[in-house]
Amino acid sequence: MYRTIVVPLDASERAEKILPHVESLCGIKMGRVILLHVVEPPTFSPSAAVPPSGAPAVTPQTYMDQLDTLRAEAEGYLSTVQSILKTKGITADTRIETGPAAERIVHVAEETDADLIALASHGRTGLSRVFFGSVAAAVLHRSEKPLLLIRSRDSQ
Repeated sequence: MYRTIVVPLDASERAEKILPHVESLCGIKMGRVILLHVVEPPTFSPSAAVPPSGAPAVTPQTYMDQLDTLRAEAEGYLSTVQSILKTKGITADTRIETGPAAERIVHVAEETDADLIALASHGRTGLSRVFFGSVAAAVLHRSEKPLLLIRSRDSQ
């Protein structure tokens, strides 16, 4: 039923709670799994380039270096998850995107013609959800793709 499943991961145990569910779906009928990590770029503004006394200056080069470091960490992380799935007989592609998480998740799902987006939610409620937002809620509102959402409150 599901030919392509996009699985957004953020390198947290909480996000990985979705993996057993994806494994079960792949066990029913082998499909294509796309492990996705979205790097949200560090904030940079010209005013931020003028640091308080004694702090290092944020330059376009240091900003790009930070972005490269985040992407390299994401590559290593996704490669590890990909290897774990491979030992379970599941072939997965990896993909790294840069930008707002919900926007990039929806974009990848549309671009790859995914049948399902599978992700874990922080399960935040009340003020924490208002202040921190919810990637899962944003994906739900922006995408027409089916969404498998697992609530995970136990892990960071």
